[in-house]
Amino acid sequence: MKQGTTILTLDNGYHLWTNTQGEGTIHLLALHGGPGGNHEYWEDTAAQLQKQGLNVQVHMYDQLGSLYSDQPDYQNPAIADKYLTYEYFLDEVEEVRQKLGIDNFYLIGQSWGGLLVQEYAVKYGDHLKGAIISSMVDEIDEYVAHVNQCREEVLPAEEVVFMKKCEENNDYDNDRYQQDVQVLNESFIDRKQPSRLYHVKDLGGTAVYNAFQGDNEFVITGKLKDWHFRDQLPKITVPTLLTFGEHETMPLQTAETMASLIPNSKLVTTPNGGHHHMIDNPDVYYKHLADFIRQVEAGTFNK
Repeated sequence: MKQGTTILTLDNGYHLWTNTQGEGTIHLLALHGGPGGNHEYWEDTAAQLQKQGLNVQVHMYDQLGSLYSDQPDYQNPAIADKYLTYEYFLDEVEEVRQKLGIDNFYLIGQSWGGLLVQEYAVKYGDHLKGAIISSMVDEIDEYVAHVNQCREEVLPAEEVVFMKKCEENNDYDNDRYQQDVQVLNESFIDRKQPSRLYHVKDLGGTAVYNAFQGDNEFVITGKLKDWHFRDQLPKITVPTLLTFGEHETMPLQTAETMASLIPNSKLVTTPNGGHHHMIDNPDVYYKHLADFIRQVEAGTFNK
C-alpha cells in the first residue's frame, strides 16, 4: 500500500484526508479524539513502533469536519442531524477501512476515538485482530466526577467557583475562565510543555467538538453527556489493550472496571502522562503498544 496522503471520496460525496506511514504486513488504523480533533499525535506512530523493533503500516485520517477533511455546513439542521451522530462516525470508520483495503487489522483510538473503538469492536469486531482503547471511559458520569475532582486538586477554591459560575451563565469566552482551563490542560491534557499540539490558529473541528463535548475537556454539555456503554463491554471479544496516562482526565478506576469486563483485555498506564500520553511519554506508551501487538501476533497475549 502506498505511503503518504490519499484523499478518499465517501459514498456520501464528502472527502476525507488519509495518510499511511510505515511498512510491513501489520496494519494499524488510528482514530483521533475530540471529536473534531485531528490525526497529528499519530504522525510518528510508525516511527515510534519501529524504534520498538516493530514494522507496522499506520493509517490515520481526519474525521469528517476535522482539519484537512471536508467541513460540512453544520449550521444546516438537516446536515447536523445526519452527520453529528455516533452512528455516522462509527460507520465512517468501517467505510474508511473498506476504502483503504485493510482487514484483520488493529484499531487504536484516542479519547473520542477510543469510544469509536469500543463501538466498532462490538459492531464490526470480525474485522479486528486487536483493539486499543487509549484514554477513554465507558461511562461518562464517572469522567465528569473525575474532572471535577481534577479542578479541585489543581485550582484554588475561588477559581473552581468562578468556573462553575461561568458555566452556569454560558460565559465560556471569559478570559479568566480560559486561563483556568489552560492551567488544567497543562496538568491533565498536555503535561509536556510547550505542547507539540498547539497551533498559531484554530484548525477547525470546533463545531463537531462543541456538539459532542462542549467548550473544553473539563465540562460536558454536548451529546457525550449521555454516553453509557458498560453493558456492551462483554461483547468485545478481540484482544484489547487499555492504555491511560497516570495523570489525566479519564479516571483510572473506571479503566480498571473496563479491564475487568472486557473478556480478553489488559490495562497499562503511562507514568508522567496526561491525556495525550503518547506525546508526554512516547517511549513508555509505544513500548506498551508494541508489546501488545507482538503478543497478539504470537498468540501469547494474556496467556
